[in-house]
Amino acid sequence: MVAILGARQVGKTTLARRFVTELESPVHFFDLEDPEDLARLAEPKLALQRLTGLIVLDEIQRKPEIFPVLRVLADRLDAPARFLVLGSASPDLLRQSSETLAGRIHFHRLGGFALDEVGAENWIRLWVRGGFPRSYLAESDSASLEWRLDFVRTFLERDLPQLGVRTASETMRRFWTMLAHGQASVWNAARLARAFGVSPPTVRDYLDRLTSALVVRQLQPWHANVRKRQVKSPKVSIADSGLVHALLGLQTHDDVLGHPVSGGSWESFVIQEIRGRLGARDEECFFWSTHAGAELDLLVVRGNQRRGFEIKHTAAPKTTRSMHRSMEDLELDSLDVIHAGSETFPLSPSIRAVSIARLWCDLEPF
Repeated sequence: MVAILGARQVGKTTLARRFVTELESPVHFFDLEDPEDLARLAEPKLALQRLTGLIVLDEIQRKPEIFPVLRVLADRLDAPARFLVLGSASPDLLRQSSETLAGRIHFHRLGGFALDEVGAENWIRLWVRGGFPRSYLAESDSASLEWRLDFVRTFLERDLPQLGVRTASETMRRFWTMLAHGQASVWNAARLARAFGVSPPTVRDYLDRLTSALVVRQLQPWHANVRKRQVKSPKVSIADSGLVHALLGLQTHDDVLGHPVSGGSWESFVIQEIRGRLGARDEECFFWSTHAGAELDLLVVRGNQRRGFEIKHTAAPKTTRSMHRSMEDLELDSLDVIHAGSETFPLSPSIRAVSIARLWCDLEPF
């Protein structure tokens, strides 16, 4: 069994339909947002056990009680069917699947377009518009922004309630917008709680809900040296740079460059590209920051390898004392500075500047 998880409108259904057209075996497609398909699955075991080939269940989070049935069907000795489930990740989806399908399911997380898909020369457009296909491919910046604003409204008013969120949509929009203003900043529950007039656990719940819906990411801190006072709260970013700009009303590249969020937006955008190039999982990615001022934007740890990354929105990056401190304290195997210029070149014997336009060429995967 394979599960493709991703935010709404990221292209899960399109990908699945394209895939099944190439299969010779029978295919049975169920859209759980379609009342007719839901009715067909009123008794899921009776409906599914007679089918052979590939069974696709779209928007599976609408019917989480189906997971125990899938476990029974997946365990049949003759294995007459395989299953492809698609969904916007939710607390119910993740909990049910992990409890009932352990060892039977592989998860694939589908993000938006990446630089290797749209062409490295289009990095500005991808950064400004984000990776949602309809946003990136829109005829103009204004049409792209309009699509993203519609997405935000629909997500808050329809999709979040379907995921079990009962908080008012206006409250969630204010919270989401505040996260956009602080893109790629360290989580401060007390400050946000005061702004909303609620308790820190309440705003933490808001954050976890948006994280579970795959529209917000949390980058955990790395604790390398107990002798140093280190930041221990996660960095929080809206997962798609286009949504950051939409929530702040930024339409063009010039609009983004002129806004204080530009640096944080650029940092989170580049981190996503690095992760995609390396194939790095959430549990392998960290940031590092000490109260004395030393920091590293991204640390990727796999096995005994430690690779560090600094992100600079400049065409002429330079080494800093913090970079050398990171190399020493974190015992990095490499340190790359990702920048907005066009060339890749060494900054020192152990530190390299890598152009965003050449990231997928010059950055070696694990």
